[in-house]
Amino acid sequence: MTTEWSRRSVVAGLASIPLIGPALAQTPSGKPIKIGQSLSLTGPFGQTGLIHKIVSEIFVDQLNAKGGLLGRPVEYVLLDDQSKADIARTLYERLLTSDKVDLILAPYGTAAILAAMGVAQRNKKIFIQNTMGTPDLATYEWHFAALVTGPKPEQSLPTILMDAMDSTAHPPKSVSIVTLKFPSTQFMTSGAQLIFPKRGVNIALSLEYDFGTRDFGPIASRVRDANADMLFMSCLGIDGAQLLAALAHLDYHPPRHFYLYPSPSLAESAGAEGALGITNFDDAPPYTSNPVGAAFAKAYDERARAAGLPYPFVETQAGQEYAGWQILTAAVNATQSLDDAKLANWLDHNEVDTIVAKRDFSGAHHTAPRDFTQLKQVQKGKWVSVWPTDRASPGFKLEAP
Repeated sequence: MTTEWSRRSVVAGLASIPLIGPALAQTPSGKPIKIGQSLSLTGPFGQTGLIHKIVSEIFVDQLNAKGGLLGRPVEYVLLDDQSKADIARTLYERLLTSDKVDLILAPYGTAAILAAMGVAQRNKKIFIQNTMGTPDLATYEWHFAALVTGPKPEQSLPTILMDAMDSTAHPPKSVSIVTLKFPSTQFMTSGAQLIFPKRGVNIALSLEYDFGTRDFGPIASRVRDANADMLFMSCLGIDGAQLLAALAHLDYHPPRHFYLYPSPSLAESAGAEGALGITNFDDAPPYTSNPVGAAFAKAYDERARAAGLPYPFVETQAGQEYAGWQILTAAVNATQSLDDAKLANWLDHNEVDTIVAKRDFSGAHHTAPRDFTQLKQVQKGKWVSVWPTDRASPGFKLEAP
């Protein structure tokens, strides 16, 4: 039986949280506004789910320190979906029935998001998600994507990657593609398989692996034998780090290697130097140049260290979760309402300034109108932004063989 992970309320731990907004906000009062969410706190995505949990708790504490929503305190109701889509579906039914939450936010991961979206649609609830990699499947009219990857990420992402590679002295001519059997990763691979040949890159190896795989030795052997100029791993969670460990055991290091949605702790893995990923928020300017981003980064880093996260620095997973909360609360504050229809209508016609980017939802299925994705790279054990050059972390640039 799935149990509730935590239930946050009112002002717990406010003294240690940097405040955003007026220093003397009115204390919220009245019946709490309940906002519910499930996250992958256990199972294969547990490490990433913990990142989203920490972010949500930071946001709720900051929100209550500023007076709550509509003058009322906010209570965060969090449930563990165990990294399983069918459990996520059941938990969102529970949130909207027995727990009687006022608003919901989507879970982590495409499969769980799709399952929860069906529940939101049946109950006519606004649905904001920040990690769904297959926007074509988000056909619910009150769905809104906090992601800034645009309506066609399966095409734009490999294009951005190749733009970066083509800027180097020796662009790759071959690639090995390794794909997790999961909706978003298979979707992104389908685009990469079309874009790479068009950019003059031969696909030397293309293989898939099952969800829950732990032995990456056979995959590592095939990657080594293909010996392509670049590894494109369409993965989630700790899978990237596990493949790196298997490759290190074979004493093989890919000349270039990209990981789609890895746990941030991949940066500390043996052989991770030079690894590439996607980002929309990092623990450095320009993201921390404004007071909101800087206060969030400071609060997250402190809590991540206290929680014992292997990579205790704010990054894109954390930034996207925070942006999702910003979008939801912006709609509530603008409409002064909890009515889902009013919230959806407002978001449909307005822009929200988030720590990730200014967002409107004019792309297909309420996505960003274009892809604002950037590339990050592991340099000296830490993720830093490297592409495009005008958004690179200060003092850093793309490193390539």
